Amino acid sequence: MYRKRSMECSARLKLRANQRAVKERKRLEGVAPEYPAELPELRRMVIVIDFDFGRHVEVFRFWKTRRVDCYRMTRKDGKVIDESIGWARALEKIRKGYARVRSSRGLC
Repeated sequence: MYRKRSMECSARLKLRANQRAVKERKRLEGVAPEYPAELPELRRMVIVIDFDFGRHVEVFRFWKTRRVDCYRMTRKDGKVIDESIGWARALEKIRKGYARVRSSRGLC
């Protein structure tokens, strides 16, 4: 049966510890990574102009939240629509907020 010698194991452990120390020293001496710029408070704004039943303008503002991929969605009057919403759900909410209009083509 194969048996590990204690001298070999301790030498191997010391070698690995030295390799880790060298790697850590290189990391600390290297150039610091560039972090992304600080995001503004107002991240996005969507302006919808609807001409179906007269001219109607609606402005949606998307504000910064704790998460990068979520927004606080408000209307032009400042009313909060959602505290934390993603971009796809926000566009879905805007789309569903407008009534569908029947086509007048093909009707006699």
